[in-house]
Amino acid sequence: MSENSLTGPSAYFFAYMGAASALVFANLGSAYGTAKSGVGLMSMGVMNPAAVMKNIIPVVMAGILGIYGLIVAVILNGTITPETNPTEACTSPDSCFTHAQGFKALAAGLCCGISGLGAGMAIGIVGDAGVRAVGQQEKLYVGMILILIFAEALGLYGLIVALVLSS
Repeated sequence: MSENSLTGPSAYFFAYMGAASALVFANLGSAYGTAKSGVGLMSMGVMNPAAVMKNIIPVVMAGILGIYGLIVAVILNGTITPETNPTEACTSPDSCFTHAQGFKALAAGLCCGISGLGAGMAIGIVGDAGVRAVGQQEKLYVGMILILIFAEALGLYGLIVALVLSS
């Protein structure tokens, strides 16, 4: 491989790190949101067991964030093309997987993953406090749902940007 080659092992490294970042960070956010809002749900359920199924929405919304990461990781994995002839220098971006494509995959993975992590943290905190509050005052339910929707939207924005970058 010559010095001015458009590709190399680091192109693949960054691309696979993007796929891994999407999955790992989104699942971290999903796990945190599920755990934090689940603790609040169970705590509220002790005082008001009839409201548990109605208030399980934060747990479901947090779980969706992990799916966003999985979708992006699978799409990014599909965009990574194997090296055809590693002994020859790549002179055309159409004939090989370039560093630019690897960086683009890394950016896509980080967009989705870190957005999912932030959304999961927001859903967990809002879900925890929200379900406890709704357990005591039913009129707060709509407000809690609206806040959760905006928190989930943060993860959706990361998914959309990742899909645009990966195309």
